[in-house]
Amino acid sequence: MSLSVTARAATFVQVLRRVLALSAPYFRSEEKWRARSLFLGVIALNLGTVYVSVLLNDWSRIFFDALQNKNETVFWSQLLRFTYIAMAGISVAVFKFYLTQLLQVRWRAWMTRSYMSRWMANRTFYRLELARYAQKAAAADDRQVQTDNPDQRIQEDMQLFTDYSVTLSMGILNSVVTLVTFIGILWGLSGQFAFNFDGREFTIPGLMVWVAVLYCAVGTVITHFIGRPLISLNFQQQRLEADFRHHLVRVREYSEAIALDRGESVERGQLDTRFTSVLRNYLSLIKQQKNLVFFTSSFGQLAIVFPYFLAAPRFFSGAIQFGELMQISRAFNTVQDAMSWFVDNYDRVAIWRATADRLTSFDDAMRAQETPSRQLERDSAASLRSDDLSIALPDGTTLVDNTALSVGPGDSVLLQGPSGSGKSTLFRAFAGIWPFARGHVRVPDDAVFMPQRPYVPDGKLRDALTYPNPAANFSDDQLRQALTDALLPDLANRLDDSDSWGQKLSGGEQQRLAIARVLLKKPAWLFADEITSALDAEAEGVLYKRLAATVQAAGGAMVSIAHRAAVGDFHNQRWTLVPQPEGSAANGGARYRLNISATQPAAA
Repeated sequence: MSLSVTARAATFVQVLRRVLALSAPYFRSEEKWRARSLFLGVIALNLGTVYVSVLLNDWSRIFFDALQNKNETVFWSQLLRFTYIAMAGISVAVFKFYLTQLLQVRWRAWMTRSYMSRWMANRTFYRLELARYAQKAAAADDRQVQTDNPDQRIQEDMQLFTDYSVTLSMGILNSVVTLVTFIGILWGLSGQFAFNFDGREFTIPGLMVWVAVLYCAVGTVITHFIGRPLISLNFQQQRLEADFRHHLVRVREYSEAIALDRGESVERGQLDTRFTSVLRNYLSLIKQQKNLVFFTSSFGQLAIVFPYFLAAPRFFSGAIQFGELMQISRAFNTVQDAMSWFVDNYDRVAIWRATADRLTSFDDAMRAQETPSRQLERDSAASLRSDDLSIALPDGTTLVDNTALSVGPGDSVLLQGPSGSGKSTLFRAFAGIWPFARGHVRVPDDAVFMPQRPYVPDGKLRDALTYPNPAANFSDDQLRQALTDALLPDLANRLDDSDSWGQKLSGGEQQRLAIARVLLKKPAWLFADEITSALDAEAEGVLYKRLAATVQAAGGAMVSIAHRAAVGDFHNQRWTLVPQPEGSAANGGARYRLNISATQPAAA
């Protein structure tokens, strides 16, 4: 069942609980007193708005009676009174807007920082992506994947959720208070409606109130029936927009590779497919909104003349004055507006509900990753060691099973095997970021893991070189020396240049920049995954010698993944992942077995 169907089937109480679970942390946080003060201030100003409406309702009776009676003195005095009421109303409206916006932006800021912290803590962002791939492998439909586009949920959904939560909750409060206040006024103005039926006389007190209740009840039921599909359509629209934006970003990030492969037409087709989905869903959304707008507009227009239709006989009979007719009309419309809040705001409620569903699923997914299973035990030690280590893919396929490994200071190991055999995944298990592993791993604290494609942040070159450490921890001479040693002397005098280095530098230059980081930080233990795949043999040999010398000087070891035979000259052990026959019971039914052998001593 898709998330949109699950959300649609949720009960009203469950929805409230989910929304409260998202909202309550802010009002219990370190900013709770400021948050609560702003919230109470907004409530007070909303009550002030209702009070101004009561004053205007009473003013309209006196003002229009004065017009009917041609009482000039009362007319001018009421115009002056209106000025005071209007000034009070303007002041309340301005401060209500300001405090409401302030509450929204502070709530969004706190919520965004909180979710960003959780997303980035303990590599949750990485495990969420792995979980998403596992979901996609198991799902028959992409709509079943519940952790898509966390960037969009943090950036857009939180802004929508906080904005709509404040405005909708204040709208409900305003409607309830208005209803309680004006329903008594309307009851008193309605009088009694008497009629004869079957020879008997009946009297209905407060007819206008009952008519307003019936009118709004029918309107609410019809609105819900017409607008119910908007919830799932808005949920889908947010997801499809995020997918389209994500692919646009990927085209920008991989622009060079796409251009070299002449893949413009393919990417255009992919983008067009995604945009077509966006438009198709949006057109369905517009069609549904058209039906809703047609009904709500008709509902609102009819409400304008409805009170006059009911009160006109009493006015023409002389039972009420013109001012009372206007007061009845104003009170009826105010009560009707209060009870029609759901009708008038259904589309916004649908967007808010869809946003709350997306944030709730994101929150649930993060909670699941914040408390990962304890299948893999990992702690620190003076050397690398694994006991009964088993590694699987997200779909459950076992790569290696019950593997024991050991690397001591002074060793250097080359890990080889067929593509897709799990070499990089073994490194991820050593690093403690692979959740689909079990066993026990001990890894030295002073260990650096280098991926084949390093991350190079935008900004100053010195920050990219020292990432993730602060550049202030190193002198300019150290930075320049590291770049020179990594065969990047042309960059040595560009430390303060700002650029998109991930796109500006070639693949080989990015790998050499990553090696410069290691030469700068001088770790004792190094895990290198195809870190020279984009380099020529001569540069590879020079840099491997320098890396080997760095870890040896620190009393550690180096473990490398590489396909080139020449890299073996810098290692004295070889680990080889050997494919096993499909369905073999040996090695726990795993796809590969790890063979360990010695090679010649590492090159000096």
